[in-house]
Amino acid sequence: QVQLVESGGGLVQPGGSLRLSCAASGRTFSSFAMGWFRQAPGKEREFVSAINRSGDNTYYADSVKGRFTISRDNAKDTVYLQMNLLKPEDTAVYYCAQARGALARMYAHEYNNWGQGTQVTVSS
Repeated sequence: QVQLVESGGGLVQPGGSLRLSCAASGRTFSSFAMGWFRQAPGKEREFVSAINRSGDNTYYADSVKGRFTISRDNAKDTVYLQMNLLKPEDTAVYYCAQARGALARMYAHEYNNWGQGTQVTVSS
């Protein structure tokens, strides 16, 4: 079983930046795609971004495209989400997840391991 631990969340003003990290242990990190999802209060969990196992293929939700960048360091068993030009509507708990296979996926049911989440609040 894999353990995923997110970090890097916090309070930031609109237009600011944060970088989330997700450290994995317990399973061969480099064999699986990784993803980020988020859930705002009163809303369903939604896809944010995904990256394939080698890091050369990425996907983004339209709402974050051009502002967020996903990356991974397989030597460190860590996936990152660089978030720039943050908006109040980006406020949510952000979850890291490991996919069932090597290809980047957009749907939550295609992920079988989840972190506990990290809160991101964008507010002035």
